[in-house]
Amino acid sequence: MSTQSKNVALAKVVEQVKSSSSGGLKEQHRAYYDFAREAGYGAFSVSHSHVEAVRKYIRSQAEHHGKEDFQTEFRRFCKKNGVPVDERYVWD
Repeated sequence: MSTQSKNVALAKVVEQVKSSSSGGLKEQHRAYYDFAREAGYGAFSVSHSHVEAVRKYIRSQAEHHGKEDFQTEFRRFCKKNGVPVDERYVWD
């Protein structure tokens, strides 16, 4: 677990994570050569008491998204947490 530095913009952190993980995936196999991440992202803070639940969710994400696609889940999550979603800016 890590903490977001107040001295580094979140957009920069996300850019580095997306770039590094995409590059690593492309190195795995040539079938991933054309892989590209979406331009956008959502960022939410997680209290320390919920970290293990988030880890569990991430581990079961493939199974979970077999039942509900990412966009539906994102909308539901934002609504549950009172975060407005402007569809013009959320999806590529």
